[in-house]
Amino acid sequence: MASSKTVRKLQVVSPVPADIDIANSVEPLHISEIAQELNLKPNHYDLYGKYKAKVLLSVLDELEGSADGYYVVVGGITPTPLGEGKSTTTVGLCQALGAFLDKKVVTCLRQPSQGPTFGIKGGAAGGGYSQVIPMDEFNLHLTGDIHAITAANNLLAAAIDTRIFHEASQSDKALFNRLCPPNKEGERSFSNIMFRRLKKLGISKTKPEDLTPEEINRFARLDIDPASITWRRVMDVNDRFLRKITIGQGPEEKGMVRETGFDISVASEIMAVLALTTSLADMRERLGKMVIGNSKAGDPITADDLGVGGALTVLMKDAINPTLMQTLEGTPVLVHAGPFANIAHGNSSIVADKIALKLVGPGGFVVTEAGFGADIGAEKFMNIKCRYSGLTPQCAVIVATIRALKMHGGGPQVVAGKPLDHAYLNENVALVEAGCVNLARHIANTKAYGANVVVAVNMFATDSKAELNAVRNAAMAAGAFDAVVCSHHAHGGKGAVDLGIAVQRACENVTQPLKFLYPLDVSIKEKIDTIARSYGASGVEYSEEAEKQIEMYTGQGFSGLPICMAKTQYSFSHNAAEKGAPTGFILPIRDVRASIGAGFIYPLVGTMSTMPGLPTRPCFYEIDVDTATGKVVGLS
Repeated sequence: MASSKTVRKLQVVSPVPADIDIANSVEPLHISEIAQELNLKPNHYDLYGKYKAKVLLSVLDELEGSADGYYVVVGGITPTPLGEGKSTTTVGLCQALGAFLDKKVVTCLRQPSQGPTFGIKGGAAGGGYSQVIPMDEFNLHLTGDIHAITAANNLLAAAIDTRIFHEASQSDKALFNRLCPPNKEGERSFSNIMFRRLKKLGISKTKPEDLTPEEINRFARLDIDPASITWRRVMDVNDRFLRKITIGQGPEEKGMVRETGFDISVASEIMAVLALTTSLADMRERLGKMVIGNSKAGDPITADDLGVGGALTVLMKDAINPTLMQTLEGTPVLVHAGPFANIAHGNSSIVADKIALKLVGPGGFVVTEAGFGADIGAEKFMNIKCRYSGLTPQCAVIVATIRALKMHGGGPQVVAGKPLDHAYLNENVALVEAGCVNLARHIANTKAYGANVVVAVNMFATDSKAELNAVRNAAMAAGAFDAVVCSHHAHGGKGAVDLGIAVQRACENVTQPLKFLYPLDVSIKEKIDTIARSYGASGVEYSEEAEKQIEMYTGQGFSGLPICMAKTQYSFSHNAAEKGAPTGFILPIRDVRASIGAGFIYPLVGTMSTMPGLPTRPCFYEIDVDTATGKVVGLS
């Protein structure tokens, strides 16, 4: 529990001020005080200033035999473009559990990208009186993890093009001699990482001079097919003009021109690896196994084939440690990893959750958030994250708003940046009831995993009592364990106390083990079909390209991986305009790709942008520094 020493009673005012103003009004505790409340000693963490610390993985080794606390995941209904407050609810729930219900609790959140922070969405520290602080540090550089991912990703990109360049201009012998140069005594040797490639090729020899000319060719020449390369460069900025670029135009590159592009850093597979890894050794293996493309013979080429897996791990060795922060009310937060929720699995890290579960212990709570609606984030949490972690959630919270339910009931289009239609600002119980079909499907799908489902209705000032009652009644009828109205945005933890009590009851009364949606040993298509039917689809349609990719990945031995569907978050279907709970549609699979190091296959349902653009009026117009105080202003 958060003791009287760390708990802060908020001075709530109405109307609710801007997020950054609330965050700046609270002086954070020194992070060592937060650490002490979790029984972390100074040797368990490295300080990054006064308000952040990296918790070391050695904590897991020390607490290996101790029991875990309760595990809670927060998902949501299919959202409007405005978002329905999952992060805010996650933080508010934890403030309620720790500051008001006297429970030991840790919030586990993803690290936000700077792209949305300066772009259209703003930050991701929660909102109102349910926030992680300092929110400027949370939303900006934090402890440099995304910068480490950017550096590692781009080192691998450079290694790919450089290898193609050198192979194009050298004979097998010259290439081999440069890869295994003689020392001062004239002796050649393999570096440690080269033995990984030798083993992959079935070559057991340990001395370079023992290789035959045919073995030298196979070892030294990766023969990468440029058309097969899937690895792109990244940066943590929304820059639409880097989506498609041409590289190799310098005179020294001898015409090695290739079309490629940039993704945003959080779309890198290295981010997904960080989120799904379970140890430093596991991360080393995953980074080395990342496939960047194929040889011209169709064999997968990995980071270890390029000799760079160890160097990537060195760049990521500090990033594997989660960052400890705090909420407005002094409860602890672990911030770690922030993978995309479409082409990746959209959840914070396994290691943060594992550390937190040990730290809170029996009767304590770890609350983590899954990106987008429960059809995407919670599904991937269960079928990908929990498979690799071996952890089982006792409770799943589904966040709903009257606004989103009205949209699903047939209300007018909700557009970010435009005023809401009067239908969303005035009572319309029938519209809410019609939209509850979306909530009901999310409840049924999530409940099927074995966790108890609690619905959190994130209340806005324009919501009427009759509308809120309609949601509760619909949720209970759909099989929810409980449904609770919350006002944590306006009141902090105090506004989520009833939610905290409901979550505690749900955790204490779970009766079923975790049940996955599909087994891993069926075909890629069978797994895709099972997920599609959970959306309401009656079948799946594959493009010619998708068929080829499935055949290739199956032939390469990757069909046993879980599936990570890359689909719009704005509908159960592939069509963002289809609201409610559509049925009978055919889900089109445009392409199928793989993140082999992270450990999943991701089918593309429609077109997914991995490099966002900036709007006409980005968030950066509001962001500045108060030069008198040094504080950041205008972050949202």
